[in-house]
Amino acid sequence: MGPRVFEGMWGRDVTAEDPLRLAVFISGSGSGMEALIRHQLSNDCLHETTLVVSNLPGVAGLNKAESHHVKTVVVELDKLITDPTERRESHERAILQVLEEHSIELVVLSGYMRILSPVFVGTWEGRLLNIHPSLLPKYPGAHAHRDALADGATVTGCTVHLVDEGVDTGQILAQKQLQIHPEDDEDSLSERVKVLEHQLYPEVIDSIAVVGRDLKLD
Repeated sequence: MGPRVFEGMWGRDVTAEDPLRLAVFISGSGSGMEALIRHQLSNDCLHETTLVVSNLPGVAGLNKAESHHVKTVVVELDKLITDPTERRESHERAILQVLEEHSIELVVLSGYMRILSPVFVGTWEGRLLNIHPSLLPKYPGAHAHRDALADGATVTGCTVHLVDEGVDTGQILAQKQLQIHPEDDEDSLSERVKVLEHQLYPEVIDSIAVVGRDLKLD
């Protein structure tokens, strides 16, 4: 991450007593979200997950968030709206309103399985993060582990990046890597990369919250 890339973005002092307010977007198990919450609870942390947003009801991540007393909101697509563009815009307007109501300062995508529109991305430009299970720019998209194995790669990992209007093309903030074992399949590789993800995401957000200091990561 470049030094001071987020300097002054929050317009206030971020402290452990008044931490950066995060919304985590999920669509499933929420394992990364829960790892982030556990990190926040076990450290004198400068950020907190104040809201978890899911586009799907009943997913396991919602129960995990609630078990940690984190507010959850489900914002589903309105199936009564037949035009896809109008349905997408309506969905994102509803999410934007929820974020405003909860005074969210940073949006963290963690297994969120919808591609956000340019309108949403533009509204949250520079304050919208994603983690991807490859060493971008290699293997973007939804099948990173399959693609890495098919390519005969010997190294992979995970990348935290800013979200732009492309698919996994935003500015890279940090990466961690591991060796691919000869016996790895998609499932085993996914599980090992998740361990890295659960370490890297909190580290990056820790650094982002340190406004006005050196934000370089090791």
